[in-house]
Amino acid sequence: MKGNEDYRKYLDPVVISKLASLDIKTKFVVEGFMLGLHRSPYHGFSIEFSQHRPYIQGDSLKDVDWKIYGKTDRYFIKQYEEETNLKAHILLDTSGSMNYASEGQVTKLEYGKVLASVLAFMLIKQNDAAGLYLYSDRIEKVLPPKATRSYLDEIMRSIASVKGSGVSDTAGAVAGIADKITRRGMIIVISDFLEDADSILESIKKLTITKSKVVVFQILDPLERNFGFTKDAIFRDMETGLEMSTQPQQIAAAYREAFNTFTAKIKSGCLNSGIDYNMVDTSQPFDVPLSAFLRKRG
Repeated sequence: MKGNEDYRKYLDPVVISKLASLDIKTKFVVEGFMLGLHRSPYHGFSIEFSQHRPYIQGDSLKDVDWKIYGKTDRYFIKQYEEETNLKAHILLDTSGSMNYASEGQVTKLEYGKVLASVLAFMLIKQNDAAGLYLYSDRIEKVLPPKATRSYLDEIMRSIASVKGSGVSDTAGAVAGIADKITRRGMIIVISDFLEDADSILESIKKLTITKSKVVVFQILDPLERNFGFTKDAIFRDMETGLEMSTQPQQIAAAYREAFNTFTAKIKSGCLNSGIDYNMVDTSQPFDVPLSAFLRKRG
């Protein structure tokens, strides 16, 4: 990638969607994001890092970082992978509603797939452990967190091959996933959450029982948010096939009010439970949710 190229095009969902495979899409987004990152207030962030802890009597001297000792005259122990790894669980909604895309946009599932794969890439690249849960009205796939580069290939193959189908049941699926996560870590949920708000919030709160850091990305199409339909239309439920004829102009105001109330309830419910909430519009470049993710990592 040439330094004088506009890195923004490497973060454009429509441009990325035209690339051949998920691994190529992931690498393009990561490269574009890192280039943009070094032009932003995050300058200096490195995807690679190491950690240390103070020496405790009984620690092996072979684990002492002698370079730090030479600079500080204090003993610090290098922490190895099993000591430092964050265990991150990525939950991706693959239900039928995620297949929606208005004209000129990518589907919510396509956006979610790229976001999930990039997050897994970044986590494993910095020696954290990443796992994957694919779900609709049931848990479709479970890959427990691991930190090896070869495992990243398995995660990305699973993400790439999944098709959007089934009825949404985030509440039921997430409750089942929460029972499988028994240790503190990070849990990332990617969904449109177009279900009953109270049920969703109740289930997501269960993810905090282990004191895990929970990050939510609600992915929505811009037309779902602004209801900018101008002609009489038949709306079809992408999960049940039910149809409804309507005149959008007559219900637009009521729709927007109800939709804003719904998303505000999801957001406030998450924040009140210590869950980081992010609304993502599929027209937004990928650096928007990724920058939000870095802020959550601190």
